[in-house]
Amino acid sequence: MTREMTGAGMVLQALKDHGVEYLFGYPGGAILPIYDEIFQQDAVKHVLVRHEQGAGHAAEGYARSTGKPGVVLVTSGPGATNMVTALTDAMMDSIPLVCITGQVPVALIGSDAFQECDTVGITRPCTKHNWLVRRIEDLPRILHEAFQVATTGRPGPVVVDIPKDVQFATGEYHGPSRVEHKTYRPQIKGDMASIRHAAELLASARRPILFTGGGVINSGPEACQLLRELVKLSGVPITSTLMGLGAYPASGDAWLGMLGMHGTYEANMAMHDCDVMVAIGVRFDDRITGRLDAFSPNSTKIHIDIDPSSINKNVQVDLPIIGDVGHVLEDLVRIWRSSALKVDEKSMKAWWKQIDAWRARDSLAYKPNSDVIMPQYAIQRLYEATKGHDTYITTEVGQHQMWAAQFFGFEEPNRFMTSGGLGTMGYGLPAAIGVQVAHRDSLVIDIAGDASILMNIQEMSTAVQHELPVKIFILNNQYMGMVRQWQQLLHGNRLSHSYTESLPDFVKLADAYGGVGMQCSKPGDLDDAIAEMISIKRPVVFDCRVANLTNCFPMIPSGKAHNEMLLPDEANDEAVANAISAEGKMLV
Repeated sequence: MTREMTGAGMVLQALKDHGVEYLFGYPGGAILPIYDEIFQQDAVKHVLVRHEQGAGHAAEGYARSTGKPGVVLVTSGPGATNMVTALTDAMMDSIPLVCITGQVPVALIGSDAFQECDTVGITRPCTKHNWLVRRIEDLPRILHEAFQVATTGRPGPVVVDIPKDVQFATGEYHGPSRVEHKTYRPQIKGDMASIRHAAELLASARRPILFTGGGVINSGPEACQLLRELVKLSGVPITSTLMGLGAYPASGDAWLGMLGMHGTYEANMAMHDCDVMVAIGVRFDDRITGRLDAFSPNSTKIHIDIDPSSINKNVQVDLPIIGDVGHVLEDLVRIWRSSALKVDEKSMKAWWKQIDAWRARDSLAYKPNSDVIMPQYAIQRLYEATKGHDTYITTEVGQHQMWAAQFFGFEEPNRFMTSGGLGTMGYGLPAAIGVQVAHRDSLVIDIAGDASILMNIQEMSTAVQHELPVKIFILNNQYMGMVRQWQQLLHGNRLSHSYTESLPDFVKLADAYGGVGMQCSKPGDLDDAIAEMISIKRPVVFDCRVANLTNCFPMIPSGKAHNEMLLPDEANDEAVANAISAEGKMLV
């Protein structure tokens, strides 16, 4: 069926047709016709943010925690440019976003009109695709294509730029059933011969490892269940990227912990020494691989991914399998079962004995302190306090992010929302708002740093307005912690502008926004304070005063291999000096 309606009406109808329940946005002149349509309906609920970047990150949190696309509505010019960081963040982490931007009328495009910018040109490098809609006749098709492109294949952000006169114009609207992109055809099923070969290689391995990423979670809960089944069938150890945490439970017997720069000793050593690696839904970024020519140097590498451009982009692999990891894992498990494949029991016993020896190094150990809250201890106590709750965690970016990944045990997928690829300070609070919008009765906590939280602190106002009881758990060490750590290790402890000398009173700041402020500085008071924070049904800022100069270990120095980690008990000045490259520096 087709119906006649305005361009603005088409936007709202398309959102309804694609099952959109929530829209994150901020109004402005070039987008007012659509906001007028929002006012006249109640099927799509609008969440008013305080900054367009906040809208983007909120939509990311919503998308990551639900598996549905996040939808954003912003105006032209600065509204669109303020979205660039969130779009790039979503692009790096494969988060499905549909961003609708207003634009000046078609006749004014290119005239440097008020609040005009080349939105399509600016966002081309940080989106899967974008469109400038010059004709009302094209709008329904483009809107439907936008949802298809954002949510299929490797998910990602798209932008639909709609001039104001096209929003006012009248045309015929048709539903999504008639629309299919002419050229975009993601490959879903993997090559069966290659999958069979992968199963045989895994079964014949003496020191195998499974390496998973955010692509497993993006594929859906079924993919995560199939992954767990494969681990159970094979007994093969498993590690993960930051974005893949939760696909396999942290309490699982085969879990080695996170891989990479701040990953566990056992995960990194196992990756370095393995003979067969099955990489599933990963992109081999530099924080994972360390020195490329020394990354898992003696392994046969199998790479399963839906994105062909990720294959051999950073790491050359021996067996590529292009397809949705859920479908590929389904075939892999079926082949493993039907062929009665098994790994060599004697070899696996020896492999696990070696892994247990690496585990015994306790690479996440830290010195307890009865007078000062250690940041690692704060995360451990937060984790223990949330075990009985339906919990979702977001983070900002920095040391606290790594400690959250190391010490908060994620048992299920879609429970950990963090900025992986772009490393965006200010991500966590708006992302928590997006998560809380989707899961009203759940416990949503943003693990934050005192510097990062100030990047988008204005979104506290959003949380209060929309009665979203997010909890902001600040590990307050009064520094830009990761910046200070690098300055200490690499720049002669010259702490250039990494000390935040005029931090606000976070308790008073929370009160000023209409939330609840709390502060804790003693380890003995922490459990009761966390319990109180959880019990409050309003937005809370928890100022957790932690040891100021704690560094985040273990750590692979940039440019080094996985077997050249700095462990907590080795992280003295001499060890750091020896880790520095021949050129006298390490690249950050």
